[in-house]
Amino acid sequence: METTIGEALPLAEAERPVLEIDAVSLAFGGVKALSGVSFSVRPGTITSVIGPNGAGKTSLFNTISGFYRPTSGAIRFQGQDITRVPAPRRAGLGLARSFQNIALFRGMTVLDNIKLGRHAHLKTNVFDALAWFGRARREEMTLRADVESRIIDFLEIDHIRHAPVAALPYGLQKRVEMARALAMQPRVLMLDEPVAGMNREETEDMARFILDVRAEWGVTVLMVEHDMGMVMDLSDHVVVLNFGQVIADGRPEQVQNDPEVIRAYLGSGDHEALRRKLRGAAGAGRAAEAASA
Repeated sequence: METTIGEALPLAEAERPVLEIDAVSLAFGGVKALSGVSFSVRPGTITSVIGPNGAGKTSLFNTISGFYRPTSGAIRFQGQDITRVPAPRRAGLGLARSFQNIALFRGMTVLDNIKLGRHAHLKTNVFDALAWFGRARREEMTLRADVESRIIDFLEIDHIRHAPVAALPYGLQKRVEMARALAMQPRVLMLDEPVAGMNREETEDMARFILDVRAEWGVTVLMVEHDMGMVMDLSDHVVVLNFGQVIADGRPEQVQNDPEVIRAYLGSGDHEALRRKLRGAAGAGRAAEAASA
């Protein structure tokens, strides 16, 4: 049964995980990028995947979204095994993602980049599109109205919708990439380092949009992020990777005090320093949010 963005799920669907990663391993020759990774994502939650550089976070995202095929294990989306489903079909099912390195068409306008996100759902064939008549025209008009009235307004980018992406500052390009992912009508929105390289104001804006897309649109969020303050403030659930393995899995307050997590970030260093850093970052994030409210 299909639902639209923001529509409440049936009780049975709301109780079961929307995404399940089951003992997934990934190897490139003799290099193991992932080893027996397992966790689940509940509907309507924000789940963050964290870990030191090289822990396997982006490899995991590429495996979930279909760019890599796992060596072993299974990936299930809404109860359906999608381990061997190609990336375009996963997008059509409701898995949308952004990228760590911005992957927009720089010579195209903001509006055209965003509209490309909906193509996984369009019914128009190549002949209809070439003639731009009948069904093709109706679909295009419906798509544009939805993008302009909902997504562009939601992300507060109406003033740049006709600007070429190449002319935009980095923070706005990241926002456009999120808009394109939302145009895919996702059930699960996968964000790969959504605030990397942003200043504090841009980070606070993006954090607000992530919370709002969950609250107002009912979209589940799976996020890779290095900003610990943002992770601890926003997340319902945190998964920690190190050397391609899950070393902790739970609520933010559980994870930030886990000895294995502390060792992964600091080795044999000052464990208490990391605890103070994590608590301080989370507290600073909450204070900034309260000041801007």
